[in-house]
Amino acid sequence: MVTAPSRRVVWPRTSRIIRSIYPPVDLFEDIADPADWEALASAEAKFNPRIRESIGDLSKVPVARRVSGPGASWVMAPFVHCSPLRPSRFSDGTFGIYYAGDRTEVALAETIHHHARTMRATDEAPGWTSQFRELVGSVDADLDDVTGMADLLHPDDYAASQHFGAERRAADSNGITWPSLRYEGGNCIAVFWPDVIPIPTQGAHFAYHWNGSAVDYVKRLDTGEVMRVE
Repeated sequence: MVTAPSRRVVWPRTSRIIRSIYPPVDLFEDIADPADWEALASAEAKFNPRIRESIGDLSKVPVARRVSGPGASWVMAPFVHCSPLRPSRFSDGTFGIYYAGDRTEVALAETIHHHARTMRATDEAPGWTSQFRELVGSVDADLDDVTGMADLLHPDDYAASQHFGAERRAADSNGITWPSLRYEGGNCIAVFWPDVIPIPTQGAHFAYHWNGSAVDYVKRLDTGEVMRVE
């Protein structure tokens, strides 16, 4: 088993970029005890057959590690809506992870990279293609630091890092931290459980411009500022 040193990561600000159309789920915002969520979801599904699709797979998160209250949907969503069709650096998609950077630029660079790969693979036409929103939070937790572990930080091959992520999650690790590969000087976190981080707040909204081969501009929708992607 590969191991990594544990390090206390204390960032007063984290940034996570998600699709803007992703809807909040009222169940997570409610005052109901998280232990009762399965029963509530079952009852609601009797009146709305699509409710389970919107809530996601609650079994992915142990009751003791769930979070609720205003804004909880932003934290719970990546854990209950994970899928093998959407693997990531530290997960094969069978379990969810909350990814974030230590600044907005890091989160933008990371998501631009993955968005561009998808757009390229599906041969999308040029234009302002997608809208995203920023979730602004913080972190104060012991995480596995994989800085310098080249096999886990390959730019495109995630086989080793996914195996490592599964092992560390099974060992009840809080998550992983590493230097961003998409933004020099930036850092990232991958959190395994919703209760590791405080509930974030909504930040800015962005649109990405696709030129047919790369994302070349980012527009901040609340201010109209357009930034060139280097």
